[in-house]
Amino acid sequence: MVVTESMSDRKYRIYAVDFDGTLCESVWPGIGAPNRHLIEHLKTRRSQGNKLILWTCRTGERLQEAVEWCRRYGLEFDAVNENLPEIIKEHGGDTRKVLYDALIDDKSADKRKYGLPFRAGKAVADESESRRKARFV
Repeated sequence: MVVTESMSDRKYRIYAVDFDGTLCESVWPGIGAPNRHLIEHLKTRRSQGNKLILWTCRTGERLQEAVEWCRRYGLEFDAVNENLPEIIKEHGGDTRKVLYDALIDDKSADKRKYGLPFRAGKAVADESESRRKARFV
């Protein structure tokens, strides 16, 4: 992707976040226990002016359930399974891949930073809770 002047002038970061196994424990097709630490982290980032994209394989009714579940925890998104409106406008349409500065996903390379894969009641191996919290950026 070519970085345009307006993209480099952005004053916010874009966080794309997965749902199953990330925001909640993965119990597809249901919804598992919430990853409260990550939810609070994302709410803080959004309150600081950053943007959030829910980027999940869920569609239709299952996607709507996930969005509503997030709202019950006070987590709102600027886009769901698509780019932000300003990115779509800048590129003249929605691209297949969302533009983000950070991808938070249970399949990502830096899983331990975000306590992934999330399992309710289980600590990430070899890392204390306080140390894990300190690693969030």
